[in-house]
Amino acid sequence: QVQLVESGGGLVQAGDSLTLSCAASERTFTASAVGWFRQAPGKEREFVAAINWSGINTYYADSVKGRFTISRDNAKRTVWLQMNSLKPEDTAVYYCATSRIATMNIRAYNYWGQGTQATVSS
Repeated sequence: QVQLVESGGGLVQAGDSLTLSCAASERTFTASAVGWFRQAPGKEREFVAAINWSGINTYYADSVKGRFTISRDNAKRTVWLQMNSLKPEDTAVYYCATSRIATMNIRAYNYWGQGTQATVSS
């Protein structure tokens, strides 16, 4: 079973940047796609970005395209989400999760981290 630990959240102002990290416990992580999702209070969890096992293919929600970048280093068993030009509407708990393939479909993801809070003030 893969254990995922997110970190890097915090309180920032609009326009600032944050980099979230997702660290995995098992080597099988390197064969998995990884997705980032977020959940704001009172809202459903939504797709943010995904990356395939090799890091070659990436996918983004329209709301973050051009501002967020997902990347990974399999030797470090870590995936990052670089978030630039943050907006108050980006405020949410951010989760990473693993899947067999990189997809926007939340149901495809099996292992999840505990989440990290990112708050953007206006």
